[in-house]
Amino acid sequence: MELQFLGGASEVGRSAILFKGSKHIIMDYGIKLNHKTEYPLPAGRVDACVLSHAHIDHSGNFPFLYKDELPITYGTEPTKELSSLLVEDSMKVGKKNHQPPKFNKHNLRSFLERFSSHDFGEEIELGEYSITLYDAGHISGSSITKIESRKSGRKLVYTGDFKLEPQMIQGSADIVKSDILLTETTYANREHPEREELIRKFADEVRQTLDNGGTALIPSFAVGRAQEILAVLHKYKLSDRVFIDGMARKATQIAMRYPEYIRNVDLLHDAIKKIMWIGSEEHRGHAVSGPSIILTTAGMLNGGPVLNYLTKLGPNSKIFLTGYQVEGTNGRKLMEGKPLSIDGRKEVVKTPWVYYDFSAHAGKSDLYEYVKKSSPELVICVHGDQKIAEEFAESLKVEGFKTHVPRQGDSIKLDF
Repeated sequence: MELQFLGGASEVGRSAILFKGSKHIIMDYGIKLNHKTEYPLPAGRVDACVLSHAHIDHSGNFPFLYKDELPITYGTEPTKELSSLLVEDSMKVGKKNHQPPKFNKHNLRSFLERFSSHDFGEEIELGEYSITLYDAGHISGSSITKIESRKSGRKLVYTGDFKLEPQMIQGSADIVKSDILLTETTYANREHPEREELIRKFADEVRQTLDNGGTALIPSFAVGRAQEILAVLHKYKLSDRVFIDGMARKATQIAMRYPEYIRNVDLLHDAIKKIMWIGSEEHRGHAVSGPSIILTTAGMLNGGPVLNYLTKLGPNSKIFLTGYQVEGTNGRKLMEGKPLSIDGRKEVVKTPWVYYDFSAHAGKSDLYEYVKKSSPELVICVHGDQKIAEEFAESLKVEGFKTHVPRQGDSIKLDF
């Protein structure tokens, strides 16, 4: 068996790993959105695909695989619907930025028609292999993939993005035994803050902003983060002041169609009944006219409705960043005190901001725990900056694990 790393190796973004045995199986096929769209390498022949979850850095280039072939893609039902939402949006953004995607709506339709939805723990037969999906605890429907050889009994496990510590609306990831472990290393160099304390501080600061007569603007990733923040706000009795705008609305509605994939589903359901949905420019004006909480896309301030609010906030308002801000994005520029790019203009945003680490990824100790309990012979570190992945791999070697840190385009041959 051979593994080819088409993307997401010594980098974060455009995850794409090709398993080449008697069947060729692609695990994720995403894009990287920075100043320009970056794509994974071509996959060649593909017999089947596995999509770990809907985020665009894992799903964004899947329709390209359907230009010449029609493989089946395996994943969960929420992943199918949420990835459709995000891929369609990325197509619109690409055309707007004069970077049209490498596929068309027909290819997207073929991808969705050939998507085979499966529950966690359900064994899928594929020639001499079996594929099983497990809960990754990252976003709704996110999965860890196990490919097992029926001949040798050897197991390859691909974590995708995962989190061991339960979130407000996502449970803990399943730890799966492996012989070969492909693990994400996004935050392998640091820990995330203790969740309950983080949530309490966040809610207190949002409430303080309201008490001062301001708007708490919360830019958020539409899929996963927006639903988590909504549940947090409701738990702390703040949801009756919430306006929700942008793609977060559709993503929340999709997530609620699959309550079996949500922890504390009643909490999210009750929050949705109290919040106010933004449907027009008039509604947006009303949302910033008094003390309010605006939960909107995009999480890095690079597009979406959030741009409508940044220059309209009152003097007592505050911007709450809840996720990692990639270098070069408006969110990173805000943190660095630089002018933001808004509708083609450079704008200095003087509204104060604060950062809360609501990451849905595993931190350093969770990554160690997963590796040790999965007990593989080989750990392959992907989905992390090169230096971080290499440092994590070196620390695992000290623990007695054999490790490998690939770069894009690398291949590795393995007994399987």
